[in-house]
Amino acid sequence: MRISTLDPITLEDVTDLENAPFIMDGDLKIYFQSEANKAEYLDIPMHTGENSPGLKKIFDDIADCPITGSIN
Repeated sequence: MRISTLDPITLEDVTDLENAPFIMDGDLKIYFQSEANKAEYLDIPMHTGENSPGLKKIFDDIADCPITGSIN
């Protein structure tokens, strides 16, 4: 198991691991400084490429870039 003691919301180390809230994500245990930070983290929408309008826009914008050439 991998363990992350860096709260992903505050980017500060969690020192009281015995009492800190955490989540398990596969083989990764992520600790948080507070339940509020944990809830905020869990409310972040997952970024997925499939049918993502934001990602499609990025690909469309870069498709005709002179640096990368055309992929169309």
